[in-house]
Amino acid sequence: MTEFWVSSGHHLAGRTEGGGLAVTDDLILAYLARPELVPPEEACMAERALHRSLVTSPRRPVSPGEIAAMADADARENWTMMLAFRDRLTAARSVEAAYLDLVRGGLNGTPPIFLNQLAHLILRNALDGCDDPYTLRAGELFFRPQRVSFVDGAALLADAEVIEAREIGAAQSPLVAMLGKEAANELDVLTDETAWTYWSRSDAFTMALNLGSNPKSRDGLARAIEAWIRHLLHLEAKVEPIASMDDPDWRWFVGLDAQATRIGNALWNGETLDEASRMRILALFRLTFADDRRIDPRAAGRPVYLLMAMDPDKRLFLKPQNLVAGLPIIDGAEAA
Repeated sequence: MTEFWVSSGHHLAGRTEGGGLAVTDDLILAYLARPELVPPEEACMAERALHRSLVTSPRRPVSPGEIAAMADADARENWTMMLAFRDRLTAARSVEAAYLDLVRGGLNGTPPIFLNQLAHLILRNALDGCDDPYTLRAGELFFRPQRVSFVDGAALLADAEVIEAREIGAAQSPLVAMLGKEAANELDVLTDETAWTYWSRSDAFTMALNLGSNPKSRDGLARAIEAWIRHLLHLEAKVEPIASMDDPDWRWFVGLDAQATRIGNALWNGETLDEASRMRILALFRLTFADDRRIDPRAAGRPVYLLMAMDPDKRLFLKPQNLVAGLPIIDGAEAA
């Protein structure tokens, strides 16, 4: 099997009997090694002492007084959030169960970066053994914000962080600035000819995804969504890309991001979309469940429509937690 997404940290986690990810000390240490938590040179003694002790004993209880002793208010806030997050992880039987608890019980100020890291880790587990670069590149949308550009009318998705780094470099180059090219256009696009290169760069996030005119890209996203639902919710579902919602009796939808939720709510309320809103829609999917016994009677036997849209700045921030909180499931599905 070819390796991918090593940066998710899946190799640091253990495995539960049900196939979930067990929280290990090594996994907690990976969080403590993040630049947001490593004390900077100007950090006070209290912050340095706390970090040093947790590196030695990642699960040890931390008293409120240890946080209050820190001189910097931002440091106190960061450590309060980190320790609350750590405690939720270690209290759950698996990473997947902790994620479900966070999403269902209220995020309570959990930083988006922590949610993205959990999505990265969980989807890596869900896609273990996957050998399709289209599914894997599309899966990056679950935890990496994207920038959208249009080439010959087709939507091209590129990793937002990679593009921003390249734009900084481009701003320093008078020639690139004169040509006026978008940085996304300089990335390799995932095609049948370039797919073999994905394996060596899966952690660099440097391949663009042609969502607009390559059907394999949307099919790949559909497969990633199916794997996410199967792994987290223990439900079999079929997800199909569609061109439009030609259904006069549609019962349920899930917005895969904040923009799509807003657009879906407008449609649900019978509002007519303006041109700007219509242009923001990047993809539509139809989801059908294999078994309706755990589905809300209002949606049983009917498809669920999934909407995905970019914001006015042509950015895409997928919220995979919406597939947990938004699907019409009548009971609390449990993770492995």
